Amino acid sequence: MKRLRLMILSTLIVVLFHVFVDAGQNQKKTYIIHMDKFNMPADFDDHTHWYDSSLKSVSKSANMLYTYNSVINGYSTQLTADEAKSLEQQPGVISVHEEVKYELHTTRSPTFLGLEGRESRSFFLQTETRSDVIIGVLDTGVWPESKSFDDTGLGPVPTSWKGTCQTGKNFDASSCNRKLIGARFFSQGYEAAFGAIDETTESKSPRDDDGHGTHTATTAAGSVVTGASLFGYAAGTARGMASHARVAAYKVCWTGGCFSSDILAGLDKAVIDGVNVLSLSLGGTISDYYRDIVAIGAFSAASRGIFVSCSAGNGGPSSGTLSNVAPWITTVGAGTMDREFPAYISIGNGKKLNGVSLYSGKALPSSVMPLVYAGNASQASNGNLCTSGSLIPEKVAGKIVVCDRGMNARAQKGLVVKDAGGIGMILTNTDTYGDELVADAHLIPTAAVGQTAGDLIKQYIASNSNPTATIAFGGTKLGVQPSPVVAAFSSRGPNPITPDILKPDLIAPGVNILAGWTRKVGPTGLQEDTRNVGFNIISGTSMSCPHVSGLAALLKAAHPEWSPAAIRSALMTTSYSKYKNGKTIDDVATGMSSTPFDYGAGHVNPTAAVNPGLVYDLTVDDYINFLCALDYSASMIKVIAKRVWSCDKNKEYRVADLNYPSFAIPLETAWNEHADGSAPKPTVTRYTRTLTNVGNPATYKASVSSETQEVKILVEPQTLTFSRKNEKKTYTVTFTASSKPSGTTSFARLEWSDGEHVVASPIAFSWT
Repeated sequence: MKRLRLMILSTLIVVLFHVFVDAGQNQKKTYIIHMDKFNMPADFDDHTHWYDSSLKSVSKSANMLYTYNSVINGYSTQLTADEAKSLEQQPGVISVHEEVKYELHTTRSPTFLGLEGRESRSFFLQTETRSDVIIGVLDTGVWPESKSFDDTGLGPVPTSWKGTCQTGKNFDASSCNRKLIGARFFSQGYEAAFGAIDETTESKSPRDDDGHGTHTATTAAGSVVTGASLFGYAAGTARGMASHARVAAYKVCWTGGCFSSDILAGLDKAVIDGVNVLSLSLGGTISDYYRDIVAIGAFSAASRGIFVSCSAGNGGPSSGTLSNVAPWITTVGAGTMDREFPAYISIGNGKKLNGVSLYSGKALPSSVMPLVYAGNASQASNGNLCTSGSLIPEKVAGKIVVCDRGMNARAQKGLVVKDAGGIGMILTNTDTYGDELVADAHLIPTAAVGQTAGDLIKQYIASNSNPTATIAFGGTKLGVQPSPVVAAFSSRGPNPITPDILKPDLIAPGVNILAGWTRKVGPTGLQEDTRNVGFNIISGTSMSCPHVSGLAALLKAAHPEWSPAAIRSALMTTSYSKYKNGKTIDDVATGMSSTPFDYGAGHVNPTAAVNPGLVYDLTVDDYINFLCALDYSASMIKVIAKRVWSCDKNKEYRVADLNYPSFAIPLETAWNEHADGSAPKPTVTRYTRTLTNVGNPATYKASVSSETQEVKILVEPQTLTFSRKNEKKTYTVTFTASSKPSGTTSFARLEWSDGEHVVASPIAFSWT
């Protein structure tokens, strides 16, 4: 009997296993199908009919979610895994990729960037007035009533614009104007994954219910708004980087995230609509370029002369955490500005500590208040993080509670404290965030402090039976130094896909940025936050990306003939990596100097970028040769470039030959002495670059500064003489690793100067 029961149980397990396997195989998911449009069978006179026929050959019930006609040729649909595998074998199908979910990377900056000086302001305003540059922003949509979309003083909508103002819930044709010239929304991929949008909580239209999209769009190109602030913080005149540029909004992100089929549809329409700049403050799982929808869409955009700027990601300070690393994308990290919102903490032992806050409500009593560490007032294993329901009311009632940063939203921790009876919060960084200070519009009196100050507070609590503290708020403080510093959250190199390409490309302001906001949610984005604001202060590489998008629009207005690669080169080679005192930009995560793996070429410097002297330009063919250097097959290249291209088997393709404005040189660590004690043969690597003169005739001389003695650097020739505009000159850099490395990385910098311009390139060595 026992044996029979075991046999029955085993059979049941096998049956259930097959049931679950079959269910998994029959579950439908969204796939993006790349079609070889140029080899459409003669039986069809329309590619859409051909797409539908190929789809119906594997699934009679499937329908296309989108058809793509610009950035790729193909469509998206829902299929089972077996159907997707079968479709991939059909004639004319280049590839079938499963949907990927992407996430968002989430006033003072024009002055900080030097755009308010008399000379620079006059120049940029003149070019902006003549400009019909259009910035396409793929994000959570827009709040069209924001003052930052005021179109006063703008001329007619550019004749090059082919887009539309798509209507939907709470959004009609009158929502657009001469500033916000177009708006669309893309939800079919999202709804295929999550079901129909709940229109009681979210607008199925271009309207921004989140705030992120309005913030990024107005950072890039918001109109001038006087008297802007958040509860009086950062008060002044708000303006986007390119305040005369036009905005086109493409809502591709929803409550549950941003789905690749929707992103691709947004990119597809933006290119057709006629944008000049694309700004994407989002990122997903890192993958090879032929599988990366943003990289594929950006390639098509760049091939049409559209500059594409993407956020680097908020995965710092860990190394190798970058998103959006394709060399035809400008990848933007985040730094601070010289503005803070100080909060002052006094603890019972007399020590005074500094933090930050955007709290604007009723202040705490001026007298000292009881202080408790959340880790000592919770029965939960992660009680120190002040997660929902983790605090014991009897231990926190009437006290200031010290909560560690991490896991849940920073402002949400304050609500947890409030619900448990606490009256205030000190938010302390752990070693993950170091001494980085990010301000929030907290709902209870709160000061955020760095790890150093946080550790002192917790040590005081541990050594005192009756700890006390006070919190006071200091408004807005300008002229903070050193600035900028690299933000701890900003994702870092090396490049996880192509180590030979240095990423990020550069950094821009991304900490505590004031810009337009939705009226649908409060400044914290929490459901409990019912405050209504027109501007908000938030942080992330999501904020640094649109700074560069707007600056690219300024350069496009000043130099309409420049390619996207030339614009990026101008921004990179004029960036700075040192303060005026000669010290390298700090990394707030470590308290030490940062490196090109943190800041790329440096911090953007737009007033220098408009007149860079020389640029490193690139063509579509250069990028395809780069793909050949990666050993991409003809079908992989066709997915990205939408053209038939076979790499020449008789030609040597090298990533080192891509005409990029920076250098990344991976070297092998193996270093074994010969049996006779002599050193092995040095490793020699040569890189070739071509510079294009975009200024007056001049002679440039090369100089190299290096922190390493282990790699010798030789530039040939040492001088380049340009006699006319657009003249090109080529040089070679030889790197010779002639001794055993003392570490895993080292850095150098190559500069070409004619006495007026400095064309700088960072060099990063990594031993692997």
